[in-house]
Amino acid sequence: GAVELLQSHGTDAQKATYLPNLISGQWTGTMNLTEPQAGSDLASVRCRADRAADGSYRLHGQKVFITYGDHDLTDNIVHMVLARTPDAPPGIKGISLFMVPKVLVGADGALGRRNDVRVVSLEHKLGVHASPTCLMSFGDDGGAIGELIGEENRGLACMFTMMNNVRLSVGQQGVAMAERAYQQARDYARTRVQGHDIAAPGGEPVTIIHHPDVRRMLLDMKARTEAMRALIGYAAGALDAARRHPDAAARTEAEGLVDLLTPVVKAWCTDGGVEVASIGIQVHGGMGYIEETGAAQHFRDARIAPIYEGTNGIQALDLVFRKVLRDNGAAAARLFAAMRAFDGDLAEAQGDETAAIRPCLRDGVEALASATDWVLRTGTRDANALAAGAARYLEMLGLVVGGFLMAQAAVRATHLLSEPGADRRFLAAKRLTASYYAEQILARAPGLLVPITHGHAAVTALAEEQF
Repeated sequence: GAVELLQSHGTDAQKATYLPNLISGQWTGTMNLTEPQAGSDLASVRCRADRAADGSYRLHGQKVFITYGDHDLTDNIVHMVLARTPDAPPGIKGISLFMVPKVLVGADGALGRRNDVRVVSLEHKLGVHASPTCLMSFGDDGGAIGELIGEENRGLACMFTMMNNVRLSVGQQGVAMAERAYQQARDYARTRVQGHDIAAPGGEPVTIIHHPDVRRMLLDMKARTEAMRALIGYAAGALDAARRHPDAAARTEAEGLVDLLTPVVKAWCTDGGVEVASIGIQVHGGMGYIEETGAAQHFRDARIAPIYEGTNGIQALDLVFRKVLRDNGAAAARLFAAMRAFDGDLAEAQGDETAAIRPCLRDGVEALASATDWVLRTGTRDANALAAGAARYLEMLGLVVGGFLMAQAAVRATHLLSEPGADRRFLAAKRLTASYYAEQILARAPGLLVPITHGHAAVTALAEEQF
């Protein structure tokens, strides 16, 4: 994230000094946005940056929740810090971005003395204990020396280069935690002997993977994880096309798709990571609640991902207000057209599994299109109604795009099955998992239409004292 930020907004001198060490991993970077009193409201940032005679700035203030704010793993840490100059306008329009190294760097790139930045305390967290999160203080002894990145009062726009990178990475965290939880639950279910086959009650005791409800839970974990992974791969491909496609129009369309999918990757995949980790505890039964199995750790570690780098509620607001409304639904419409066009590929792919996918995907796409029409109609006249339904809309978009990508995987698996040397067991499992996703997960998407389009009435009607 720090590398991409400097590549996009740094001066030539800043790039020459900092990029080689950041890219090589000799130095690391941090992102310093929020403050104890501000939370997610960056308009409330108070950290101050005073101009110095030499063209640099002196920063004063505190930042909270800074991951790896200090360590001895590298020779230097480059802090990217949001702060205000004394004459900055209020709100987010007065935020600037500064690069504040832990150890000052000379013009020749050599490290000098320690900068005026330090850790005040470590946060004691529910999980992710191997990743220290710090309360940082800048300027306790005269001012932390920093360099301006980009222009004054344009810091938030610069920081979003780093933030969007991190949001995609956090979505990948959700997938990684889901995968780890699934693998552990699967392995436990293969070895834990308990009960009898429900269809043969007089037989020998069996491992719990033979019980239909356990199989349902494992398939839920497997299908959700595969769909989330596919979504991230889809977004990554669009990101590459937005940067490298030789056709300018194609780059523009790909950029629109990346913008649309980024909040979905972050929110839907991290919510999914928490849910899959929770199911993993359930597969373990009572032992899942006992620390020795490790299943509870996956849940604790996954739980932060829907919160940091912009809570998932903020992602939902970003999706409906900044992405769908801003381009009048153009990127969403192109995505829906691609999903509708894929129905023909599904029709050609023979098999019970792919046949089961078609109606579920078709119904999901049409429900999503209807929800998007409601977003476009409602957004300019009733912001509260749109905000109340935003999280459900993001969930529906994730469910349907996930179903579209799982359907693509099923069709591809069908074609590969006819090739010599095909891994038939793997490909058959891919088709069955896609069918399960369609019938058990994607099929829920149309049910979100009412919460999206009508549920806001109850959300906004309850008086404060009635909560």
